[in-house]
Amino acid sequence: MNTIPKERIEKLRIELNRHNYNYYVLSMPEISDFEYDVLMKELQTLEADYPEFADSNSPTQRVGSDLSKDFEQVVHRYPMLSLGNTYSEGEVRDFYERTARFLNEPFEIVAELKYDGTSISLLYENGTLVRAITRGDGTRGDDVTANVKTIRSIPLKLFGKDFPEQFEMRGEILLPWPEFDRLNKEREEQEEPLFANPRNAASGTLKLQNSAIVASRRLDAYFYYMLGEELPTDSHYGNLEAARSWGFKVSDAVRKCTTLQEIFEYLAYWDKERKNLPVATDGVVLKVNSLRQQKNLGFTAKSPRWAIAYKFQAERAVTRLNSVSYQVGRTGAVTPVANLEPVQLSGTIVKRASLHNADIIAGLDLYIGDQVFVEKGGEIIPKIVGVDVNSRSILIGEKVCFIKKCPECGTALIRPEGEAAYYCPNETGCPPQIKGRIEHFVTRKAMNINIGPETVEDLYNAGYVKNPADLYVVKAADLLRLERWAEKSADNFIKSVDASKQIPFERVLFALGIRYVGETVAKKLAYAFHSIESLEATTIGQLIEVDEIGERIAQSVVSYFANSKNRTLVNRLKEYGVQMSLSEAALSTRSNKLSGKSVVISGTFALHSRDEYKQMIEQHGGKNVGSVSGKTDFILAGENMGPAKLEKAAKLGIQILNENEFLMMLEE
Repeated sequence: MNTIPKERIEKLRIELNRHNYNYYVLSMPEISDFEYDVLMKELQTLEADYPEFADSNSPTQRVGSDLSKDFEQVVHRYPMLSLGNTYSEGEVRDFYERTARFLNEPFEIVAELKYDGTSISLLYENGTLVRAITRGDGTRGDDVTANVKTIRSIPLKLFGKDFPEQFEMRGEILLPWPEFDRLNKEREEQEEPLFANPRNAASGTLKLQNSAIVASRRLDAYFYYMLGEELPTDSHYGNLEAARSWGFKVSDAVRKCTTLQEIFEYLAYWDKERKNLPVATDGVVLKVNSLRQQKNLGFTAKSPRWAIAYKFQAERAVTRLNSVSYQVGRTGAVTPVANLEPVQLSGTIVKRASLHNADIIAGLDLYIGDQVFVEKGGEIIPKIVGVDVNSRSILIGEKVCFIKKCPECGTALIRPEGEAAYYCPNETGCPPQIKGRIEHFVTRKAMNINIGPETVEDLYNAGYVKNPADLYVVKAADLLRLERWAEKSADNFIKSVDASKQIPFERVLFALGIRYVGETVAKKLAYAFHSIESLEATTIGQLIEVDEIGERIAQSVVSYFANSKNRTLVNRLKEYGVQMSLSEAALSTRSNKLSGKSVVISGTFALHSRDEYKQMIEQHGGKNVGSVSGKTDFILAGENMGPAKLEKAAKLGIQILNENEFLMMLEE
């Protein structure tokens, strides 16, 4: 064995793990981003050259995979119970006095912030992260280990050697406010539904089938409870301090309280100060410090008796509803917006609030001129939560009813079965839809043409661009007739359009703006059908055979190509040189050796990662499935294959292949 590369690989992993901890947990980086990238590149190169030293917990694995996976359900060793909630200091006093009566001895309360994210349980063995499980129903949750490994504030390997051989660490996965704002801005540009709050965004991100997207969203995590048979101390506070020393991100706001007054002071301080935190919080958790005393206090059927959650009141304001306007997006979805008398809320002036859809409007029973209650709370987007009906007068305005026709083109709106939104079906004649599709087409993740919404508006109003294909016939001389255009900017635009002809097919497919076809779905379709001609000719039945493509997406794709105007657009783009099929390089790695076969992957592997094996299966025409059934063709099994899957495979007579047998199958 060549020890020099192995030693260098191990040294780089230790060094990069330390730099991750310094940057993401301590916020005290020791080296520049460039120096970090150089070290990471060196490690990636060495791991590629020496695959025998592969480690699924290497820092290089934090980028995630762009392959889909099904989540395995795992039973919690210790149930993840919810906490009893309280909203008043009187109830906090009751909890404290009840605890004092039951224990009849001195006790401490640990006060800590209640982070507003999604709960996670991490299992460590010999200092290495082996599994990450969501709360689920409290008894069992989803195994989201691959996604959690992309979160850089979570240690994959612990510092020191004084940690238990096996223990569980619980915490909260969070999306920091700046990342939440960035993500919603991107979604707004793509006309995707905005996340209402960071909690929903974090929860949705953690359950994505694509860990590369999870990695791009820069989640964070704080940890607040340790479980196990051999914990370092009998003190909850002491165990948190130990966890901090091992590399876990533990809040500096944790405080030991010995009196009720100290608890009230803590609540009062953080009710105001929490607004300055980089992540969302919605209260304070109070826990008895001693684990012995926690055990004596025990549990009710739903929650521990030794802990309680104090919830902060959501911030609310009352203001007048002046009007309701309606916005039309590129997909034709019509969104109602409440226009309000300006009012201060959570440090900002609120003039508008989302009304979401027709069902929300009907439920609120709104009239123009109503005094309405507006909340932010954990929500970054203000929303109307109720009406002060007692303030209504005879001068009240008209009842708010969702419009029947498009506010832009006058077309009668439709509401697809099973959806909350109304749509304008005039896809090719409704101005905001047309401009929206052009804006989507030119975005960085699509065709990467260097213009923004204002320029699209100018080109549309001038009559130069009425659909994306028109971008490829605009001349520099046309642009120079418009305001704010000079020779250099016109030349840059022409070069940008020309460069977009090299954009790969999967991004072109995304750029077309087919409803429900985002980046991931576009890639799935491109690799399943290889060309736009094949996709145009496909049926709903053929589409839903593709991994992760359901009937709704399939129907949307078929409907798109059934429209003659869309087919004309595609043909024009093809004529202008836009890529409408996968490249030879992309196709060269693919085969039909596993065509039509459903494969289950289980266990841990030495030669390649699970994600690499999933990619191989897809490259050779196979389909990755998460559970064993009569439709499973074979199981690719590594070490520690799940006993339930093994038993079911034996019962159904399903073939089981190890790594070497699988790789030999592909080489044949």
